[in-house]
Amino acid sequence: MSTPQADPNRHTTLGISKPSQSPSTETRAPAPQEHIDKRGWLALICIALGVSIVIMDATIVNVALPVVIEDLGLSAADAQWTNAAYSLVFAALLLTLGRLGDVRGRRRLFICGMILFMAASAVAGASTTAPMLIGSRLAQGVGAAMIVPSTLSTLNAMFSGRARTIAFAVWGSAIGGMAAIGPFVGGWLATDTSWRWAFWLNIPIGLLVLTGIIRAVPETRDTTTTPGSDPVGVVLSALGMGAIVFALIEGQWFGWWRQENGSTSPVPLALTAGIVLIVAFIAYERRRAASGRPALIDLRLFTLPSFRSGVIAAMIVALGEFGLLFTLPLLLQGSLGYTALGTGTVIVALALGTFLISGMLPQLSKRMSRRAIVQAGLALEALAVAALALTVSTTISSWLICVLLFVYGLGVGMATAQLTALLLSDVPSQQSGQASGVQSAIRQLGSALGVAALGGLLINQLTNATRHNLAALHLPADTTNAITTAVSQSAGTAIAGLQAAPHGHDIAQAATNAMITASQTTLWIAAATLSAGLLLTLTLPKTPTP
Repeated sequence: MSTPQADPNRHTTLGISKPSQSPSTETRAPAPQEHIDKRGWLALICIALGVSIVIMDATIVNVALPVVIEDLGLSAADAQWTNAAYSLVFAALLLTLGRLGDVRGRRRLFICGMILFMAASAVAGASTTAPMLIGSRLAQGVGAAMIVPSTLSTLNAMFSGRARTIAFAVWGSAIGGMAAIGPFVGGWLATDTSWRWAFWLNIPIGLLVLTGIIRAVPETRDTTTTPGSDPVGVVLSALGMGAIVFALIEGQWFGWWRQENGSTSPVPLALTAGIVLIVAFIAYERRRAASGRPALIDLRLFTLPSFRSGVIAAMIVALGEFGLLFTLPLLLQGSLGYTALGTGTVIVALALGTFLISGMLPQLSKRMSRRAIVQAGLALEALAVAALALTVSTTISSWLICVLLFVYGLGVGMATAQLTALLLSDVPSQQSGQASGVQSAIRQLGSALGVAALGGLLINQLTNATRHNLAALHLPADTTNAITTAVSQSAGTAIAGLQAAPHGHDIAQAATNAMITASQTTLWIAAATLSAGLLLTLTLPKTPTP
């Protein structure tokens, strides 16, 4: 019986012919490695470090922000935009810049993005005014949008087989682990040194990354693209994604329908405009592809079952994961009395679980299929969050929280890396940049939706529960309303200061119990969301156990 031969035209799945061999195109780069050599490890470590500082910068500011507000005299709106500006630009440009890396060179885009990110970090750390800080955060978002899809598509082009499994495990662990380490680093820097180092820390790390990228990472690009550009597609995708993420981020601030002063909120208009623009973008890209003109995204990617199901699952998982990371620090600091540094220290347990499982994934992948690993990871995440919802109280021990977060981190490490590898498994390496941009944008959309949905649910439940609990104390209506407003608008952080008020102990206890109740509801919803993501993985194509 003859042995089946590998199909040399496997990457014609999308109807794109295999490019001819040319010394001036992507074929000049080394063939994908099935075993990681010394140069490959250097490239992998530098790529993981590069994506790490981007992800960490999205969470490090959360804990340091109160100190920044006091030091620079930021208003509430300024503080909101300090975080929103980064996420907004990052999400809006992922598709465009992912495709630009495909066409112009992923290594080149990574280097340019890292230089811009470091320069913006230097300005952010030196900021003396709100506009200076917000502007530098916008520039950081542009640099981050250049880096993230470049890292993923480069790994997809550099490695194959077991080496790709290891590479994605390291990449996924960098994302999951650094998202958890960010709050710890932010709390430590804000407490013991200066919040400015939360930004300046990116510079020495970025220089190391640049050195390694220049030395070890080959240039790769898509040689199948029709020459030309798609400016209309760029504008439609950027404005559409930007409007949707703006609405999700700012819904809690402006109000979903009306603002506190009674005026109409801009959120419904922004959300509607974003959806309309994305629909127009899809229709426009279809027409361009049908006429043979260059398109920003080849929508035929979604005909691949692994990619289509994978990105939907990734969005749902990001919704649950990032919603949890947003609400958990509020619970720890608002009700359980943790400091910013203490909160960061507890959340490090999540990172430890993520990093530990990353070292075990190569061996685990020999015994289980990718889909099975993803499902096991999501099951661990959902169980850990459900257990936290069951046990959270004012008397819960730090050790129990750490154990549950450690288990949750194990799940993150298993699910994030392997889900990414699975959804890119059938994507031609030449198109991995745009595929990476699509999945990164959808993950970002999911994370923004998670923060908006779970964060909004937490505040809504906190407001109702606080008002209900205070009613039992028979306080004057004005006092009840004032305390409820203070607790709600501070997302629970004002609870610690209630002890000084008349009947302070009873009031603080009522607000604390309200925060516990609201957190339990939010945690149950996060567990249900992760469970939905687990069920959705059943639609992923079955892959054989290696």
